[in-house]
Amino acid sequence: MPKQARPSTGEQARQHALVQLRQAILGGEMAPAQRLVENELAEQFGVTRASVRAALIELESEGLVERILNRGSRVRVVTVEEAIAITECRMVLEGLCAAKAAVAASGEQLTELSDLGAAMSKAVADGEPVTYSDLNHQLHARIRRISGQQTAVELLERLNAQLVRHRFQLALRPGRPQKSLSEHLAMIDAIKARDPQAAEAAVRAHLAGVIDALRE
Repeated sequence: MPKQARPSTGEQARQHALVQLRQAILGGEMAPAQRLVENELAEQFGVTRASVRAALIELESEGLVERILNRGSRVRVVTVEEAIAITECRMVLEGLCAAKAAVAASGEQLTELSDLGAAMSKAVADGEPVTYSDLNHQLHARIRRISGQQTAVELLERLNAQLVRHRFQLALRPGRPQKSLSEHLAMIDAIKARDPQAAEAAVRAHLAGVIDALRE
């Protein structure tokens, strides 16, 4: 049976353009302030300009794209000040998730967190900051999922998407992974101890450290 061609118009085309654009921005293929030309993107994705425009409007609502008057769209530039404000919001929401996870986690999930902590320690010891950054992201995501607090998870996913560039830059800063490793291990230990107050405090302490690093 021949493979069905992807539709160039309609909702499926919009979704296709949306997914491709979001992945390119989050993956760093499209840099902050890079212009997003509708004609070029429509040709690249094999969809109409209308589909691309609809996708750009959605990404603008997510904080990943900004429209410049009379100049079209570009990848949004998140300033250090904005990154700090976003991280302050993360402190509240991720602290809540960690507290929930300390109560809700199964034995298997606690083992997964321990394994992530061990892998993070190895990445630091081996001098692999990119691997460490990826594992860092996985740990925070795992804690959010374990929490079962879906509203907080959805809000955090939107906030974190705007911090991709800053997160990667911090991971590559000399000495940063070593400093944040102990903070992450403290988060894991508090959740394993099933101590919600300690888990929330550990997350807040870690993100306070992120804010200090952003200000440096």
